[in-house]
Amino acid sequence: MERGSGFSFMKYGTAASLAMFLLAYWFRPPGESRLDDRLDTVLSSLLRAESKVGINNARPRVAIGLGGCVDILVDGVRLLNKIGLPPTDQPLHHDYIENADQLAESFAYFFVPGAAAERFVMNNTLFSQLVETSRELPGNRWSIGGNAPVMAGRMATEGCDVLLGGSFSPDFADVLSQHITVAGNVVEEPDIHLILEYPSGATWGQYTARRANRYIVHSDDHNPYLASLEDFEDKLQDFHPDLLVMGGLQMMDSFPFRQGERKHLLSRLGNLLSSSSPRTGVHFEMASFVDEGLMGDLLRLVLPNADSLGMNEQELPNLLSLLRGSNVTVLSDPNPRVATVLDQMRELYRLVNQHYRDANEDSGVDANAASAKGRPLSRLHVHTLAFQAMIVTRGSQWKNTMSAVAKASLTANRHVCGSPDIDPSKARLIMDESFSVSRQEGSQRIPLEETRPVSCWDEDDYEICVAPNLVCTDVYQTAGGGDNISAAGLVLQI
Repeated sequence: MERGSGFSFMKYGTAASLAMFLLAYWFRPPGESRLDDRLDTVLSSLLRAESKVGINNARPRVAIGLGGCVDILVDGVRLLNKIGLPPTDQPLHHDYIENADQLAESFAYFFVPGAAAERFVMNNTLFSQLVETSRELPGNRWSIGGNAPVMAGRMATEGCDVLLGGSFSPDFADVLSQHITVAGNVVEEPDIHLILEYPSGATWGQYTARRANRYIVHSDDHNPYLASLEDFEDKLQDFHPDLLVMGGLQMMDSFPFRQGERKHLLSRLGNLLSSSSPRTGVHFEMASFVDEGLMGDLLRLVLPNADSLGMNEQELPNLLSLLRGSNVTVLSDPNPRVATVLDQMRELYRLVNQHYRDANEDSGVDANAASAKGRPLSRLHVHTLAFQAMIVTRGSQWKNTMSAVAKASLTANRHVCGSPDIDPSKARLIMDESFSVSRQEGSQRIPLEETRPVSCWDEDDYEICVAPNLVCTDVYQTAGGGDNISAAGLVLQI
């Protein structure tokens, strides 16, 4: 089994990347364009920003839940062609997949814009066919999957000691880092998730993908039940984490629970989060949700107990729409402008904290008192293809924001290219040479300075930082990208 999504990176990636940059600079052929010079300068500046801070001698302690799986990564178009599934004439959104026609319609719906998606397959026969065909496809890869194990792997690689909540097979546990302790039951057969990846420009019939991404399908029957929650909670008592991270709850999306079962599970999870020490940061990692009932439960029972949120450009407008009282947003612009994302982040930050204040006022409690219920949102990280953006409340426990955003940017390239060393010849900048801080008329424009590519400024009670991504042009993998990016950003802020 490969260590794939986040477990194959060397300890000294930053130093190696800097050495590779210098070699590429010294021995490059004459006549390199100004764009190449600009990229080289941005890379060296991001590496310097990343290395300004590091982890102290004591390894931070991070608890991460819940669940895990084995990923089979395949070329999505080749898989669909192999099972004889023709391109659909009508791309359509489906909350879950019941048959091959719905699979074709759903895949095409997200394939063209290159938007990440994940769907539950209710048809066991169809899913088994996909798995068996994937096993036979040349070039398939197996890796540890699931939000929690991937984030755990990245954080262990970056210098943390990790408690990982999940039910895994013995083979699964054997490939984890020695700095990861597992809390959960042993299962004989792990759940399998299929990662249908595709590069930018891939074609399927009349459809062409505008950017590289993946479409994930699963028929998971362990992770939706949060099977490791009890053991995770028990071991958490003596672990005393500096940071508690929760993700993987999209496994509950569109799953056929019995009446009240899902709410009971999320209530237990909410109680675990609310009982954590005020000195322990709590981060919730968003995912691809389409079940409005599940999202409603998360908004009531889980998110109020987190003071940090991480998400991509699809998940941000989806969560924001629900907080506004509207419906789920299934598909949003996969390449949003910086100003659009920043405006959405400001509104999300404001709405979440307003809900926190209102909930405590309704209970007759001062939101600033130690007895206040829940936590105010003090950290918000959004990762897109072109850039990283972060909002951090001034005076909060989250530190080193500029370096954290730089590290998140560099990690995006390292993961997607599949190497700890960043090769400038396999990267490009797609962020504009300057960006507006808001879509409001007359807003300030900030130029992208090659020698200081991370832009930070203060607004209201928070700091905003934005960094360009060095977009990988030789894609090795996209699955697990968001988890690696979010985990890397958190490491320097604990």
